[in-house]
Amino acid sequence: MTTHHPETRRLVYGHAQMHDCLAFADARTWGVARRIRTEHASNPAGPIDDDDHIYAEYADDEPFDINEVGSVVEGDWPEMVTARAFKVLPQGLRARFGKRVPTVHNGDYLDIPVDREAELVAELRQHGYEVTRDDELINVLDGRGFSPLAG
Repeated sequence: MTTHHPETRRLVYGHAQMHDCLAFADARTWGVARRIRTEHASNPAGPIDDDDHIYAEYADDEPFDINEVGSVVEGDWPEMVTARAFKVLPQGLRARFGKRVPTVHNGDYLDIPVDREAELVAELRQHGYEVTRDDELINVLDGRGFSPLAG
């Protein structure tokens, strides 16, 4: 029997179609989405300030739906879902299961072969992670469904 600890890391993962590999993410609420740091653009779901109350109706713990964010900047926000593994997976597992791949415009991503899924998920669970597969969410987080370049 597994016990739930408040500090348990919850990850969602799936097959990222754009790069044909596994991707991992942990942004599932508006509060988490607001705290995503961006390097080249402002965060359209970003912190609420006095000048912009457009997303104030969403509580921080409300499920995040990227399709409700009207000002998604192609290529800058959100970051490639396949790049999030650099932040959410332990370094040792990234090194064992993935390969860093550069892109021309959007930085590096971690290529985790789909056929390594069972072994990697088992390792994550041994490390105390709660892991759920959701291919649709992973691909929405990667821009599929609202990007004119994704199809």
